[in-house]
Amino acid sequence: MGSVGYTPVSAAANLRRSIVISAAVAVVAVVVTIAVGHPFMGLFGVVGLALGALNNWLLQRSVLRYGADESIGKKQFRNGVMRRLAAVTLIAVGLAILVRPDGLAVFFGLALFHAIMLIGAAAPVFASLRSAA
Repeated sequence: MGSVGYTPVSAAANLRRSIVISAAVAVVAVVVTIAVGHPFMGLFGVVGLALGALNNWLLQRSVLRYGADESIGKKQFRNGVMRRLAAVTLIAVGLAILVRPDGLAVFFGLALFHAIMLIGAAAPVFASLRSAA
């Protein structure tokens, strides 16, 4: 039985690809929500997509810094992650409360961005498994 060839997923490339896909989705979402009479819902969805991209980019920077600098401890790294997630959550919840019901689209944008990232990371793995079979 031969070994399965695996091509590692580039996090930076996946983020770039996800941002491009998210931008296309954002344009469609804004056009559709304007057509149905909720233009702000589309804009808040775009804000959610942007928050997801920003969070992922900051996460990648944080992980690289943690890996390169031995003086950064696990606790400091964890606290940075928690502060970033708290900030994103506070922004999303604040918009959802202040601009109901359209502000709830921020959560949809966040979830959609993470789904796009997950599919982007999984696709090369599935392709390598399919080619090995």
